Amino acid sequence: MPNMYLDKFRGLVPKYLERDWTEDDAIAAPVLDTELDQYDFEVPLVLREFLHCLGNSELMEIYNYFWDPDELEVDGGYLLFLEDEEETTYWGFQVQDLDVPDPIVWRRNPNGRWHSEEGTFSEFVFDMFEWVFEEDEEE
Repeated sequence: MPNMYLDKFRGLVPKYLERDWTEDDAIAAPVLDTELDQYDFEVPLVLREFLHCLGNSELMEIYNYFWDPDELEVDGGYLLFLEDEEETTYWGFQVQDLDVPDPIVWRRNPNGRWHSEEGTFSEFVFDMFEWVFEEDEEE
């Protein structure tokens, strides 16, 4: 598995969970590959690396819920990977961009309309966790 963001994703654990990243936070690459290779669509490299590094960590369910590798689905031309706690807002990638290593993230609002988050998955994830944990500190 290439290594575009592995170290940065691993770094989210000590930054926000105040402990070292361990292999227990990860989904082993062979297991993840088996789960993702079942699909008839490509899973972008950045999402593979995110799930590999953090697929078993608490970060998967902080504020919003990242889908497990076996739960990914394509709906309306988007590969969905994240939902809010009310299951009314979803995030995904346009299917036409799945071959891009770090594609733009799109959000489907409760009204069913899609809007660009105007950032790649890596930008979106780092910004989201910063926002979520900054909000927690303020409370």
